[in-house]
Amino acid sequence: MVDEMVVTLKKEQTDDDHKKEYCAMQFDLADDKKKGLERSVADLETAIADQKDGIAASKSDIASLEDSIKALDKSVAEATEQRKEENEDYTELMASDSAAKELLNFAKNRLNKFYNPKLYKAPAAAMAQIKQHVQDAPGPAPEAPAAYKKKSGESGGVIAMVDLLVKDLDKEMTEAQTNEKDAQGDYETAMKDSAEKRSDDSKTLSDKQGTLADLSASLQSNTENKASTTKELMGTQQYIASLHAECDWLLQYFDVRKEARDSEVDALGKAKAVLSGADFSFVQTVSQKFLA
Repeated sequence: MVDEMVVTLKKEQTDDDHKKEYCAMQFDLADDKKKGLERSVADLETAIADQKDGIAASKSDIASLEDSIKALDKSVAEATEQRKEENEDYTELMASDSAAKELLNFAKNRLNKFYNPKLYKAPAAAMAQIKQHVQDAPGPAPEAPAAYKKKSGESGGVIAMVDLLVKDLDKEMTEAQTNEKDAQGDYETAMKDSAEKRSDDSKTLSDKQGTLADLSASLQSNTENKASTTKELMGTQQYIASLHAECDWLLQYFDVRKEARDSEVDALGKAKAVLSGADFSFVQTVSQKFLA
């Protein structure tokens, strides 16, 4: 019975040794895993915060670019409408001035017919008839009377005034043509610059939208990863708690239990020795009695 008790005690100690080794190993593994998961959660939280900031910045940039493109389109439309109105005004002015010049030249020609016949130009449709009249006409016309000559001299001021008006119209038309050419050139340059800017802004907008899409996808992925990692971390923490419940008592009292078992095994060994010695003495005593 003593031997069996010693075997049992030694087996219990071996079990405690194995259990202690198992608990230490499991605590180390679980703690390493917990620290790794905590780092992963912290890294994911940092990434999520950065991505949220990036998404906010991208949305702001996209809104600014969209506003810029809208403003540019509006400016182009207004400039086009203004150029159209300016061209219409120019066309109207040129037509009006041309008509005025034609009327003034017609009036001047009529004055020349009366005052300076040699400068008079007949309409093209009447040229043949005028030519025929010239051929059929008698010799040179008689000299104009004195009153006519006076009128001819006075007519110079009227014709000069007509010439001045025509000159003013020519000047106005020349200035209008120059202004129209400059305005059209400025408009075409502005349209070219606007087209280039819109192209650049549109490309930038497309890039920003792509960046926003990537950030949004990454944010969703990291948010899901954080949720799963946090869940795994909670599971690890629960496992560590179960290890404490399973191992803390053993680890706390391991040395005391080992010392107690060692003492008990030692005591059992001594008891066995005592018992063995008592039996031997008893045998000797009995033998001596029988021999007597």
